[in-house]
Amino acid sequence: MSGGDTRAVSACPRMAAAHGPVATSSPEQNGAVPSEATKKDQNLTRGNWGNQIEFVLTSVGYAVGLGAFMFPYFIMLIFCGIPLFFMELSFGQFASQGCLGVWRISPMFKGVGYGMMVVSTYIGIYYNVVICIAFYYFFSSMTHVLPWAYCNNPWNTPDCAGVLDASNLTNGSQPAALSANLSHLFNYTLQRTSPSEEYWRLYVLKLSDDIGNFGEVRLPLLGCLGVSWVVVFLCLIRGVKSSGKVVYFTATFPYVVLTILFVRGVTLEGAFTGIMYYLTPQWDKILEAKVWGDAASQIFYSLGCAWGGLITMASYNKFHNNCYRDSVIISITNCATSVYAGFVIFSILGFMANHLGVDVSRVADHGPGLAFVAYPEALTLLPISPLWSLLFFFMLILLGLGTQFCLLETLVTAIVDEVGNEWILQKKTYVTLGVAVAGFLLGIPLTSQAGIYWLLLMDNYAASFSLVVISCIMCVSIMYIYGHRNYFQDIQMMLGFPPPLFFQICWRFVSPAIIFFILIFTVIQYRPITYNHYQYPGWAVAIGFLMALSSVICIPLYALFQLCRTDGDTLLQRLKNATKPSRDWGPALLEHRTGRYAPTTAPSPEDGLEVQPLHPDKAQIPMVGSNGSSRLQDSRI
Repeated sequence: MSGGDTRAVSACPRMAAAHGPVATSSPEQNGAVPSEATKKDQNLTRGNWGNQIEFVLTSVGYAVGLGAFMFPYFIMLIFCGIPLFFMELSFGQFASQGCLGVWRISPMFKGVGYGMMVVSTYIGIYYNVVICIAFYYFFSSMTHVLPWAYCNNPWNTPDCAGVLDASNLTNGSQPAALSANLSHLFNYTLQRTSPSEEYWRLYVLKLSDDIGNFGEVRLPLLGCLGVSWVVVFLCLIRGVKSSGKVVYFTATFPYVVLTILFVRGVTLEGAFTGIMYYLTPQWDKILEAKVWGDAASQIFYSLGCAWGGLITMASYNKFHNNCYRDSVIISITNCATSVYAGFVIFSILGFMANHLGVDVSRVADHGPGLAFVAYPEALTLLPISPLWSLLFFFMLILLGLGTQFCLLETLVTAIVDEVGNEWILQKKTYVTLGVAVAGFLLGIPLTSQAGIYWLLLMDNYAASFSLVVISCIMCVSIMYIYGHRNYFQDIQMMLGFPPPLFFQICWRFVSPAIIFFILIFTVIQYRPITYNHYQYPGWAVAIGFLMALSSVICIPLYALFQLCRTDGDTLLQRLKNATKPSRDWGPALLEHRTGRYAPTTAPSPEDGLEVQPLHPDKAQIPMVGSNGSSRLQDSRI
């Protein structure tokens, strides 16, 4: 689920004088005072968010996930989720660069940025396919009777046994021998296939029998995929200037729908049973490593760490924006939304279990099965079911779009910032169009009859193990290669105060340890991927591992490349030069480059530094343009 209990968050005032001055620029220049001047972009070429609400809403729409075991979930949120979230936001905001440009902090590790781009590419391809399926169900709900409500359709099999059909049986419309209570009927047809499952498998997907058997492209899904990519492109046509306005709706309206479904759900008979099933922890499993591993993984993935999206979204913030506050708000919003969504889901599943006379665990599902099988089936039991179905799938579409906006903007920003010339800045819309067209073409195989197999393969391999490795290397490179003291000073320059002691400890010790634990847990608990009863063949699993490695391999390959092109007489000297920050690392705008980032100019009484010119006649000053690109400008000393 996506969204959060967001409230109006204006551009933050500068830190109190007790924290000391952080820059020589005026408040109006750095965008930290809530006045008309703050509406102007600091970074005129690259652009900034219109206001801080847009950033918070976009990040909320990107970050949030669904449900988990409560106690480990909260522990992992506090010690891993929020600290990593803050690190990525501060990283991108300080440099005003995307996931590639920020690695001027340590050029040897730029492969981490390329790895993030690869991961975002994979996710962006299959995530929009999920959105297109939600579009398909949304359009299919525009009818008097939902098409997955009964078993009287051409695609249904003799094994189909619908909940509503079962109700008809007990109303005497069939012979008395079959008129048993719902519980008996459900147990008797334990191996039944529901009409919603057959609609999903036999009609929407027309699922083939093997991942290698692509069959035909499902034209209705292909059309919906085109619609979803067009929507994403139109919302990003002006970058964050257009998407920032769209998120006012996409990140908040799902809460309206969620609240409507919640109010309806808790008034249903059996809803309390479902909610208790959701809230009751299994304390006998509290010491099991798997429970903690699952909670850590859920926090890690639901917040969107290591995708590159957080760095990219934060790069459009104004330099002195309080990203510490934002990270706490967004992370807690994510957690609260997940819990809230769990109440909505399990209240209706509890009603469904009560209707069938079975335990809630019998009707609960996960993954695509929850969104497109179990929940649609539960919706058929509600009065005016097409209305609730329309609301539910409209909510799913908005939630998906919130994440997709960030994924696409991550790729576009990385490309534009990396090239960095005026031509590509002016043609950014065409870059966005090119990325969208490429994403649509690469997503076509996922709309075939074997598409769901490939979608789950990408989800399980392309965006799991590799995220943990990328995040771990990012954390270690910033804290131990660049140096934690340097990074803490950067944050103090930007925010006016150093990161709180809790975050310093988490960044240096606790969070890397948790990430390493998730990594070990992922390896130990590895099980070959399956889809229902289908076992993936060995060659498909091998492709999955190759997708996972394709992002991780960027890190050592680029490190070797950087070592080869770096000056130095010995390997140790090359290694030292390749890991130290580049000359243009630091704040993107000249007005923010103070202290150790100040340009090489004549020393002033304020800084007390004696700066030696690079040349007896002139020195070359790195001038960082509005797009973050470095240019050298001669300045007479």
